[in-house]
Amino acid sequence: MSDSFTIVLDDNRFLRDICGPQDENLRGLEHLLGARVVAKGNEVILDSADTETKELFSNLIGRMKAHRKAGQVVTPNVVKTIFSSLTQNGEEKTDMLSDLNISIPSSPKVFPRNYHQAAYIDAMSSNDIVFGIGPAGTGKTFLAVAHALKEILERKKKKLILTRPVVEAGESLGFLPGDLAQKISPYLRPLYDAMDRLISYQVLNRLEESRIIEIAPLAYMRGRSLSESYIILDEAQNTTREQMKMFLTRIGENSKAIITGDITQIDLPGKQQSGLIHAMQVLSSIDEIRFCHFESADVVRNGLVRKIVHAYEREEAR
Repeated sequence: MSDSFTIVLDDNRFLRDICGPQDENLRGLEHLLGARVVAKGNEVILDSADTETKELFSNLIGRMKAHRKAGQVVTPNVVKTIFSSLTQNGEEKTDMLSDLNISIPSSPKVFPRNYHQAAYIDAMSSNDIVFGIGPAGTGKTFLAVAHALKEILERKKKKLILTRPVVEAGESLGFLPGDLAQKISPYLRPLYDAMDRLISYQVLNRLEESRIIEIAPLAYMRGRSLSESYIILDEAQNTTREQMKMFLTRIGENSKAIITGDITQIDLPGKQQSGLIHAMQVLSSIDEIRFCHFESADVVRNGLVRKIVHAYEREEAR
């Protein structure tokens, strides 16, 4: 193979992980690099004379090895994630994709799928109040729930409190039967969907029965002091200025609060200003509070969702 570039691997078992089932990772590398990639013995060979392509190929293989050593299964999506981060953020920031993860007891590790997710995980690990702001499908809520479960199951926090403003998205659901928890449960379904993906039903049921997980309607939180707790405020774009201030001043000793929201999907009636937007303006100068912003390019839910978000952004720009 003329003008080729060869990387020799010292472990044949790792070569299997690099190639993937039926060489699907190699096909992904070929598509991303625009050059043929083959495996031979303990070697991975790139058929390209381009210096930049060779350097990118070398970095890709190095990062794939790092992900595998960290415990992540290397799939075509992981390869694409590494490629996107290397070409957009550089090698140093790409290191965060394997160095940072959320390790939930008795569950697979949760790895970030782009640089902004990695920065979000880093912020949640080192700050007591973190805002995750961005479009739907960027993993804001899922990662917050994953980090909360890690802290709860490792007994770093005694209680997980889930809350959100009860604001309907463009239609009225009318009267909902049941007790207070049952009435607000439909609004918190996205948080439970995340927990269902991360822990077993038995573990979730045990946490609920022992009242470690608490559903707390935002409107009923005034006067409380939330200590030793991990608090997630979801759909925060639908809080009023007064509600956001009230919520933030509930946070007690050894508690952590994660506030997530999408400022492009505000459902507040009338011309009320979103408490999330107001908080961004008022609190940005406080060093201990981290604001993590996601973009439409960070959407990981579905490739089609990313295109939908882009389409709406173009329409709003016009």
